[in-house]
Amino acid sequence: MLRRGPRFASGVLRGLAQVMFLDSARAGAVFALALWTADWRYGAYALGGAALGTGAARLLGAPHDRVRAGLEGFNSCLTALCVAVFLGAGRPATVVLAAGACLVVTVVTAAVIRLLQVWGLPALTLPYCLLAGAVTVAAPAFRRIWPQGHSIAALPGAASGPTVLRWKDVAGAFFRNVSQVFFLEQWQAGVLLLAGLFLAGRVAGWVACAGSATGILTAWALGTPAARIADGTMGYNAVLVALALCGVFLAATRTTLPYALLGAATATALTPAVAALLAPSGGHPFTWPFVLTTLGFLAAARSFPHVTDPTRRRTSSRSAPSLHGDQAAAD
Repeated sequence: MLRRGPRFASGVLRGLAQVMFLDSARAGAVFALALWTADWRYGAYALGGAALGTGAARLLGAPHDRVRAGLEGFNSCLTALCVAVFLGAGRPATVVLAAGACLVVTVVTAAVIRLLQVWGLPALTLPYCLLAGAVTVAAPAFRRIWPQGHSIAALPGAASGPTVLRWKDVAGAFFRNVSQVFFLEQWQAGVLLLAGLFLAGRVAGWVACAGSATGILTAWALGTPAARIADGTMGYNAVLVALALCGVFLAATRTTLPYALLGAATATALTPAVAALLAPSGGHPFTWPFVLTTLGFLAAARSFPHVTDPTRRRTSSRSAPSLHGDQAAAD
């Protein structure tokens, strides 16, 4: 009985860490610190959401290894944060809705896992995207939970603004591409989140850096306004895709790294397309570009043996050894 409390707390912290595919309570604690330093309310929502998702899954009898590793907490963590960001973190109605959404996303997670098992694909943040999208689109219909008083649905328009990047824009974007995974605009939070990644493993940290740089370069090459690049909203999906495809679902090697960065560039280009599709209904891209790109690249990887089986290439030709570091746990 005495051990259940610490084990549950460890599972909750791992739930935060699993947002970036890390099975590490220490990394989760650093992530929590980043959230609390940016806005204590976001830290509370993230921890509370992870706790509700983890607790609900545990009560419903979800596999113990998933609960222990935090795999039942990261979708609920993001769902609670999303509700807080879009509906106002200080409102009692938001707290109630966030709690209910965290319980529902636990059920949605189980359903998505069952469906995607047919193709042998991971659930990723698809449950969060589904529920967060439903909440933000439906919220204006309910006066007790919608504080704005008007709909945010709008027709997409052409990009405007200067495209010249200054060094401070690049530096800010590099860290905000990481912090925006948790809806945080502060570059300092991105520094802490990167520190958590490096704490869990050097490969995870360097791959996240490469993904962030790829997102910046791709957005700049396509002519994205500098303000959109600097605020990190164009690059956070690139960070997640890079992590997923190099070291998590595919081994971290010199073959998979270019493949992962191609995926990161694809997700960056896909972000405004998803935003344009969802804007008329009042929806947001969230991590849809990451989910769609990663599932597509993982399915395609089965046709590329040099990507899925690095040992085959090493036995057929002289190639460099794989990148060294711990492989992160993931669903």
